[in-house]
Amino acid sequence: MPAMTTHVHPRPAIRDLGGSLIREVANAGMGRADVLPFWFGESDQPTPQFIRDAAIQSIATGETFYSENLGRPWLRDAIAQYLSRLHGRDIGVQRIGAVASGDAGLMLANQLLLSPGDRVVAVTPLWPNLLEMPRIQGAQVERVPLAVRQGRWALDLDRLLAALTPGTRMLIINSPNNPTGWTIDEESLAAVLAHCRHHGIWILSDDVYERLVYDPGQASAPSFLRHYQPGDRLISVNSCSKAWLMTGWRVGWMVVPESLEADLGKLIEYNFSCIFEPVQRAAATALAQGEAHVARLRAGLVDSRRLLVDALRAVPGVEVPEAGGAMYVFFRLAGEGESLQLAKRLVSEAGLGLAPGAAFGPEGEGWLRWCHAVADGARLLDGVQRLARFVGK
Repeated sequence: MPAMTTHVHPRPAIRDLGGSLIREVANAGMGRADVLPFWFGESDQPTPQFIRDAAIQSIATGETFYSENLGRPWLRDAIAQYLSRLHGRDIGVQRIGAVASGDAGLMLANQLLLSPGDRVVAVTPLWPNLLEMPRIQGAQVERVPLAVRQGRWALDLDRLLAALTPGTRMLIINSPNNPTGWTIDEESLAAVLAHCRHHGIWILSDDVYERLVYDPGQASAPSFLRHYQPGDRLISVNSCSKAWLMTGWRVGWMVVPESLEADLGKLIEYNFSCIFEPVQRAAATALAQGEAHVARLRAGLVDSRRLLVDALRAVPGVEVPEAGGAMYVFFRLAGEGESLQLAKRLVSEAGLGLAPGAAFGPEGEGWLRWCHAVADGARLLDGVQRLARFVGK
């Protein structure tokens, strides 16, 4: 008989994945009543009642069975209609797949497109899931960092285009960006799309924050979907989590070229099969009836960001660049470097829970992310006072 061993391991690509530094900080403070938590990317408000009611009604009527891999036809139609209204384009239902969270959609996109050894370019700092998913597929990721220019997060477009060389398989771009809030402008978007078309590079666009822009004159952030032409190598992934306060529901969608629809359905079958139907009812209701809610949320985020930024800038040594959207303030303290240890000290010494910038890649080192999707501005100001006392020590 072969010798028994107590050491069993997954394949190397999985062992090499990084753990969540945000979770590491949160685990140090969860359950403590004296800690103000701003570490996760979600609002402190529950899902609106009209959305919850749709799911309750669905459960009450017994909609608890399997459904189509790509989602119920009425949900896919609701997504297509919503996107067509938002972007002023006819986005057909044949390009839509409903998925069990935006996170699942991003993973499916990686499974659809990437093979071991493929080259991927990502605009960073970036939500860590987006950087680790290609590695699960055996791909290699090159980072193109954002920078602060004239007090604002900005993209070096020339550097990005230079990195998108022939043979690059995929570009990952998240705008508005988590964690910085950087939002791509229309001119840069058009240049990136033209370049990727020329070289046959896929674009994976994480659009989960597209509605959460601070400019009241914009219905959403600039979108690759508005410029899509048949044959473009573009996948857009979105979610109900942020704009409709549905983080725990785990429901989102993908927009893919029509030729990928059948293969996407197969992958969904082998990943999660389908979405719980009451959750689909809630998502369809959110998209069809949620514009007034989205408008209120956006207005609240504009106010809470301004309140937080102004208060932070009054703290000595704090740098806070401007940004175009999302729900975060990405800032740093003068003289502080290692963000994970700093975030842990803020939990233990100040009762303040923030996400360490290193969680979003080496470009985020030295920075901290503060989620400002908070209904009570007094809680934000309390947090800033705790930070100021910490700095004062």
